[in-house]
Amino acid sequence: MTEPGPVTPCDEELSRLAGLHGVATSYSPSPDRTVAASASAVTAVLNALGVDASTPGAVRAALDTRTRELSERLLPPTVVHWTGAATAVPAALDALPSGTRLRVETEQGETRDTVERLPVGVHTVGATAPDGRTGETRLIVAPDRLPTPAGRSYGLLVQLYSLLSRRSWGMGDLGDLAELAAWAGRVAGAGFVQVNPLHAAVPGAPTDPSPYRPSSRRFPDAVHLRVENIPEYAHVEDRERVRVLLERAERLRADVLDKGALIDRDAVWELKREALELVRAVPLGPGRQAAYADFLAREGQDLEDHATWCALAEAHGSDRDRWPRCLRDPRSAETARARAELMDRVDFHSWLAWLTDAQLTAAQRAAREAGMPVGIVHDLAVGVHPGGADAWAQQEYFADEMSVGAPPDAFNARGQDWGLPPWRPDRLAESGYAPYRRLLRALFRYAGALRIDHVMGLFRLWWVPQGRPPTEGTYVRYDAEAMLALLALEASRAGAVVIGEDLGTVEPGVRETLQRHGVLGTSVLWFERDWEGDGQPLPPEGWRADCLATATTHDLPSTAARLTGDHVELRARLGLLTRPLAEERAAAAADTAEWLALLSRLGLLRGTAGDLSSAAEEAQIQAVHRFLLRTPARMIGVWLPDGVGDRRPQNLPGTWDQYPNWRLPVADADGRPVTLEELAASPRLHALIDVLREVG
Repeated sequence: MTEPGPVTPCDEELSRLAGLHGVATSYSPSPDRTVAASASAVTAVLNALGVDASTPGAVRAALDTRTRELSERLLPPTVVHWTGAATAVPAALDALPSGTRLRVETEQGETRDTVERLPVGVHTVGATAPDGRTGETRLIVAPDRLPTPAGRSYGLLVQLYSLLSRRSWGMGDLGDLAELAAWAGRVAGAGFVQVNPLHAAVPGAPTDPSPYRPSSRRFPDAVHLRVENIPEYAHVEDRERVRVLLERAERLRADVLDKGALIDRDAVWELKREALELVRAVPLGPGRQAAYADFLAREGQDLEDHATWCALAEAHGSDRDRWPRCLRDPRSAETARARAELMDRVDFHSWLAWLTDAQLTAAQRAAREAGMPVGIVHDLAVGVHPGGADAWAQQEYFADEMSVGAPPDAFNARGQDWGLPPWRPDRLAESGYAPYRRLLRALFRYAGALRIDHVMGLFRLWWVPQGRPPTEGTYVRYDAEAMLALLALEASRAGAVVIGEDLGTVEPGVRETLQRHGVLGTSVLWFERDWEGDGQPLPPEGWRADCLATATTHDLPSTAARLTGDHVELRARLGLLTRPLAEERAAAAADTAEWLALLSRLGLLRGTAGDLSSAAEEAQIQAVHRFLLRTPARMIGVWLPDGVGDRRPQNLPGTWDQYPNWRLPVADADGRPVTLEELAASPRLHALIDVLREVG
C-alpha cells in the first residue's frame, strides 16, 4: 500500500498547531497500525482553514496566536446541554469565573439571566466576566436521544429514478413514489420505503447522474415532479402541445422499458421543462398563490440564492469558472443586478422548488395514510458538487481547494477522492451551524426518516488537497457533539428516525456514541462476520438491534448476483479485479458457501441443496431475508430489485463511463425492465413479501 510521506523531525510545532485546529497528523487504518500524514498535507489543510503554516516562523506565530486565543476565550462558539444531563448547567458555563453575568436570548424569543431549565432549542448566551472579558455562544439544548421506530418493521429500498411506471416520463418520479408507498403499506405491510438522495443536480450536458454529487442538498430536483399531478396542469390551454409532449414522454418511457435504452435524465428534464413552462402560464388561484407566498417567506434567502444560481446557470452555463468574475460572488452588486434582470427565471426555479416540496410532502402523506409507521426514508448525501448552487451560495462555509474522500485501507490501497468540498468546521461553529440546521429542517419536513450517508462525517472527514492523490490527505475533526445535538433536536421536532450509514472503517467510539443518542446503524449481511473471532458469518443473535439490516445496497451487488457469482464476472469484464479471475471466483464462492451453510444449519434454506435452478436462487434470496428477520434489527431493508431477481448493480464503484451507473431501470433476472405495475403483481415479489410479513 502506498503511504503518505512521514512528518519531518522539525514538525513538532506543526503537529501541535494542527492539533489545536482539529487537524490530524496521523491516522490508523487498522487497530495495530498508525500512518503519519505528510507535512505538506497538514500544511495545505491548515491553509484552507485560514492558518499560515508555510514556514517554521509562520507556524510558531500561528501557534502563539491560537494558544493565546484559546486562553483568553471566555466561551467556546457552541455549547451542548443534553436534557438528561446530571447537572442543570453545562460544564463550559459552570466553569465561568465567579460573578460572570449572563444574558440569554432563547430561541422562543425570551430574555433570561440564567441557563437553567431552558426549553429545547438553540439559544444565544452572552457572558460578561468581572475582569471585563465578554463572550457569546450558541447553547444547544437537545433531547438525549432521537426518536426510534415504535416497533420492528421491514421496508423497500429503491433508487427512485429506476422505478418506472406506465405513467412516468422515462424515469421514476414522485407520483411513482407515492404509488409505491401506498401499495407497499396497504398490500405488502411494509413500514417504510427508502430512496436515493433527491437533491437538486447540477444541470449540464450530460448531467452528472450520481445522486450523491448534487448541486444542492438544501432543495430537491424538479426532474422528479409528476407533471400531471400539478393542479394547474388540468387548465393548460394549449392541449395540442400537451398531447405532443405526452407522446414524447411515451416514447421516452418505451425506449427504457421496451427497447433496452438507458434512463436519460437530461432528455426527461428537457421534456418536463417544456411542460412546466406551459403549466406556469396558468395563474395560481388565491389559495395556491397564498401557499406559494408562504413558501417563499419560509425559505427566504436560501431559496433566493438557489433560484438565482439556477437562473445564472441557464444564462451562463453550469461551470461557474466560466461565469463573469463579478457573478461568482453571491453577494456582489453585479449579482444583485443580474438577479433583478433574471427575476422571471428566478421565480420559475422558486416555483419548481415549491411544487417539488409539495409532491414530496404528498408522498410522505400517502405512506402514512397507508399505515406505514415510518414512511419515506430520504437520503442525505455527504456533500455537494464544487460548482453547484450550495458551494456558490454558501462559499464562506466551504474549504477552498479541498475535497472529501477516504484514506487508503484494506479495500482500496489508493484511497478515494469524492470530489466534494468539505464544510469548514470553524465557520460552521461560528455561525451556530446555521446552514446545517436549515438543511436538516428542510429534509425533515417531508421525511419519516433520514439516512445519513457516511455518518462518520459528523465526527471527522478526510480532506484531500486539490491536485494531490487521496493518499496525501488527512483527517479534520468536527464538533460531533454539536452536530449530533442539532440532529437530535430537529429529528425530535419532526418525529423522524435517523439511520447512519456506518459501513467501512469507523474510528473507535463512533458507533457507540451514535447508538447512545438513538442513531440507527447500517448492517449488511455479507459484511457481518465474527471479525474478532473465527471470521465466520455472524449468527443472527450476534447482530446489533439498533440498525437497519439489509442484504445489499445501491453500491453493492444484488443478492442474486452475489449468490451466482455474476458480480465477479462483471468486474472481470471491466478490468476491475485486483487478483486473477480464478482466485476472485474461488473467494466469492467460498464466501457465499459459508453463508449458505449457516442458513441451512438454521433451517432457513429449504430444499435447494445442489440445485442451480432459478427456483433455488429465489429460495436462497428468501432464506437470506428469513435470516435478517432472525436478527434483532429494528428495521429490515429489502432491496426492491432483489424481489424480481435483478442481477445488475445500480452503481459500480470505481467506474465512470465503463458502466451505466445510476441509469438502469429495475429489471428481472433476464435483464428485462419491470414496471411498477408489474412489480405490484409479481408472484416472485409477493412470495418474498410473504416471508417478510413475519417481521414483528
